[in-house]
Amino acid sequence: QVQLVESGGGSAQAGGSLRLSCVVAGDIFSRYCMGWFRQAPGKEREEVAHISSNGRIAYADFVTSRFTISKDYAKNTLFLQMTSLKPEDSAMYYCVAKGKTGTKTACSTLRMGYWGQGTQVTVSS
Repeated sequence: QVQLVESGGGSAQAGGSLRLSCVVAGDIFSRYCMGWFRQAPGKEREEVAHISSNGRIAYADFVTSRFTISKDYAKNTLFLQMTSLKPEDSAMYYCVAKGKTGTKTACSTLRMGYWGQGTQVTVSS
């Protein structure tokens, strides 16, 4: 069974930093695409970043080098280091994991994978 447990959210001032963590239970950490989504009130859920099983990383355009996604294999933990935070980064952040099924890559179908419960990030100006 796959379980994703996020932590590290909270409040920050604009320009500040937060690091989100996602502990992964289940034998998937090295085999699945892992990533972060976010959803602000009244807005659609959007992908922030992902890292494939072979380490390939991709970021959403709005990240603009402010965020870094990484994995700690010893701790089965996915991270999202966020710097230069803006009020528009305020959202619920979700950790997501997806294995490859069919002909599409796991990362291209990430939103159809396993989701954590989310951790709230609030950035004030």
